[in-house]
Amino acid sequence: MRGIKLLLGFLMIGTLSTSCYTEVILDDDFVAVPIFNVNTALQSHELWYVDINATRGNGEVPFLQRAFTISFKGGAVYANNNIVGIGKTGNGLGIDVGYYDPLAGAVEIDHDVDGRWLFDVYEINGSTLELYHAPTDTSYFLKGYQRSNFDYDQVFYDNIHYFLQEYGAWEKVFTSEAGAINDFDDEIYLQFLSGDNGDFFRSSIDPNGTPIGDLVWDYEGDYQVYDVQGDDTLKTLTLDYDFLGNDYFELYVINDSTIELYHPSSETVYEFRGRGYIQYLKSGDTAQGKKRKKSSNPVMNVKRKRK
Repeated sequence: MRGIKLLLGFLMIGTLSTSCYTEVILDDDFVAVPIFNVNTALQSHELWYVDINATRGNGEVPFLQRAFTISFKGGAVYANNNIVGIGKTGNGLGIDVGYYDPLAGAVEIDHDVDGRWLFDVYEINGSTLELYHAPTDTSYFLKGYQRSNFDYDQVFYDNIHYFLQEYGAWEKVFTSEAGAINDFDDEIYLQFLSGDNGDFFRSSIDPNGTPIGDLVWDYEGDYQVYDVQGDDTLKTLTLDYDFLGNDYFELYVINDSTIELYHPSSETVYEFRGRGYIQYLKSGDTAQGKKRKKSSNPVMNVKRKRK
């Protein structure tokens, strides 16, 4: 009887121990490999940066396409869909956009607007996850950070063209006394937009204080944000005015509602303040459905002129 009890005990211990492992056969040898714990992996980092340029496949997951970061905490999913306020909204995590259910090697995300999505989860390394959506054959890659070591400023600069589009209009609030008189002195409002044919801007000479809905846009043209070789914190901006050629500026971010444009050819400094903040929430409608896409700024080989 004692022998039977011991045998049963050993069988139970063996069963319990194998529940945490899977067996891989290599040349007739059995190797115990720990099963990937999806929930532990998802919560191992407070913020997951959605590296949109690393995305593979031709499909699209709307809520991942909108998010700069995504977080998994206690069954809830959070996302930073805006550059404005990133690092502050939701104590850095962003807004609550849905729920998640960790499964064996997978996760099901129930987004408040976009519905249920099932992803296979692969751990690329200790700080990178791949979310694979089989129906669209598309993979998103997430880079993990803690809030204490996440470089919000770098994300801001890396995605500055989206930041420009997060206000309905930019109103000129300051022009330096120093600097030569030039045609841009007359511009009071700028608007940065994205369309089917690429990014474009509009400008207006309407007086300060004009309601955004009453602005008359006098000009529309293409714009481009550039990286600067050897200067990671400097961006440059060109506005394509047909009658002036490309107007060139050094672009500086004062805070998440104010930008500075330095016009090297006239040595004039302009400050613009954002009006009509557009918060991208959970909706995929036209008004709030901004989506990121693979892109990289062209590089300009210039030297900083602003003193």
